[in-house]
Amino acid sequence: MKICFLDNTNFQYSYLDKFNPKLRGAETILINLSENLVKLGHDVTVINNCSIEINNDSSNWYNINKIDLLEKSTYDVVISNADARLLSKVNANKKYIISFSLQSLEKFIRKKQLISYIKHKPIYLLIGEYHEQNRSKLITLFGSKIIDLAIDDIFNNTSLNNKIDPNLAIFTSHAERNLDLLIDIWNNQIHPNFSNGKLLITPKNKFVEKNNIFFRKIGTKQEMINDMLKSRIYLVPGHKAELFCLAAEEARELCLPIVTLGIGSLKERVIHEKTGFIAKNSKEFANYTIELFKDDFLWNSIRNNLLNLRGSKSWLTASQNFLKQIK
Repeated sequence: MKICFLDNTNFQYSYLDKFNPKLRGAETILINLSENLVKLGHDVTVINNCSIEINNDSSNWYNINKIDLLEKSTYDVVISNADARLLSKVNANKKYIISFSLQSLEKFIRKKQLISYIKHKPIYLLIGEYHEQNRSKLITLFGSKIIDLAIDDIFNNTSLNNKIDPNLAIFTSHAERNLDLLIDIWNNQIHPNFSNGKLLITPKNKFVEKNNIFFRKIGTKQEMINDMLKSRIYLVPGHKAELFCLAAEEARELCLPIVTLGIGSLKERVIHEKTGFIAKNSKEFANYTIELFKDDFLWNSIRNNLLNLRGSKSWLTASQNFLKQIK
């Protein structure tokens, strides 16, 4: 099939930025989908605000401001990133919108998407049950489907080591994803009851290094993986805007037991008492964390469950399932 992805967000990226630590979740997903759809034998074009145009065996990347290119192109399937208006820019037999947010109906109308949405009647591609349950039903009037996501192969291919710091927990998501809540639980409920515990976090100006909280270096993806490999526990409260949480999936693939409050989509990322714990409140969150620090038998049990699940979510498999959804 000839497949086209359209994205008019201001973020400049192409598949060459695959390992850029500043890459956001939506861009990471589009890069991996396009790359693996090509591996499956399909002709893939991505039209976005890329600064460098690319035309090779991996995929075709063009700048969206080349109107002449858009007008002459015809595809079997076009997938727009959260913008119904872009669907007028190319000819396609099937039209979809892939969404990575809980866009309200008010915002949808304010951005003048309603007319284009009614004209093109696209099917929405959503990224989980939480996403589907919390999105306006009117915006998915012409249908919606939940697609599978995965994580980069670098996580699947990383060899695990036994050089784990028994007292180290880590948080690698964006600081805006309730890191302040995690720090509050750490300072008031975890550190006072387990003073040996250390927490490695995403740095942000308003936070300070105290109570064994340390800033991790924002470098390459491999450097982040190295920090995760030496950690014993992954702590992530969740956030109401978190529709998938790639960071938690990455931790699962590296076999870190996860403790979460299950906010947003985090209940979909953790199997309670098998791959981690879903706490009902901050007290439970702290208790589960301390138990995983102190109880080697419990930690090894969760770790072994994660080892058995390792490699089950590759982008190639997710792309095969994606094709079934858009055919």
